[in-house]
Amino acid sequence: MHSVSNILSRIQRIFPFLEEELGPLTDSQRKLVRVLEIVCVERFISGVPYNMAGRPVADRRALARAFIAKAVLNLPDTRTLIDTIKGSSNLRRICGWERSGAVPHEATFSRAFDEFAGTGLAQRLHEALIEAYRKPVLVGHISRDSTAIEARERPVRKEKPPEKPIQKKGRPRKGEKRPPKELTRLERQASGMTLEQMLSELPRYCDSGAKQNSKGNLDYWIGYKLHVDWSDGEIPVSCLLSSASMHDSQAALPLMEITRTRVDSLYQLMDAAYDAPVIEQAVRKHGQVPIIERNARRKNETDPMDAAKSTRYKERSTAERGNSLLKDCFGGRYVRVRGAKKVMSHLMFGIVALTATQLMRMLL
Repeated sequence: MHSVSNILSRIQRIFPFLEEELGPLTDSQRKLVRVLEIVCVERFISGVPYNMAGRPVADRRALARAFIAKAVLNLPDTRTLIDTIKGSSNLRRICGWERSGAVPHEATFSRAFDEFAGTGLAQRLHEALIEAYRKPVLVGHISRDSTAIEARERPVRKEKPPEKPIQKKGRPRKGEKRPPKELTRLERQASGMTLEQMLSELPRYCDSGAKQNSKGNLDYWIGYKLHVDWSDGEIPVSCLLSSASMHDSQAALPLMEITRTRVDSLYQLMDAAYDAPVIEQAVRKHGQVPIIERNARRKNETDPMDAAKSTRYKERSTAERGNSLLKDCFGGRYVRVRGAKKVMSHLMFGIVALTATQLMRMLL
């Protein structure tokens, strides 16, 4: 695969011919062309399948480009996307439809999106981008954080767990055997679980969550929580979706394992929600330096962060800026689908567009 600089130089040479064919392009259309050229959806989707009988199947490549356009243009829903494509001949032909009547109906878009969510198309596109453009580069900082994802669906009612026997305190009496203390999810993850086992244990149903904002107040929402590892330059490296109520620390080890296979980094920056000895030991085990804000409950147990680490910890604002970019500019606030699989696919199309945009931004 060519480097981003080679792709951008080729795009700049193509623009005059493209505008001669299509007409003048707007800034957003130029941005979309650059993103599509870097992402190269065609490598992951074959052409239109041939059917001996029945109605021809809509071109999935054009539909995939349209969903990327939806993220780049920050459109709220599929209906708006279809109207925008039909109303712009340039956008329509960039996606792959020559005539306005060739643009499929909303139901076809919905079926195609369901297929893309089932096959994890957006996740594979993002992984390929990181593999091609970030893995060859040594990453200075990985900033780990989560962000609230509001969904338009009813929260799942949690069943009450069976009552556990009351654990007696103090030393056991002579001859008394007490059951061993049950391990927490974080402790089970650190005990030698594989990545697949860790991921299978994470809850992914819709429920209610609460997160402390910058002013120290709790914000409540219904939906999910997106956990992201951000590299320098607001480039997302790995992502996980969980229930809104899951604690951030429970996604740290799975994210760490995914990120470790994709890029080489020096520092891992995390806020107080990840302040646990298990997480710190896991970071050091892989030869990286953990810089974690101390939680109030452990400030008396551990040494305070020194001046050098405090200065480097400021780089963690990358995660906050990245989450804001995803929500404000790439469709993160417009979740109109239901179910964890479709919600993740919608967010990942935005992540793909954001990644390609930030890669270009580093060179322009």
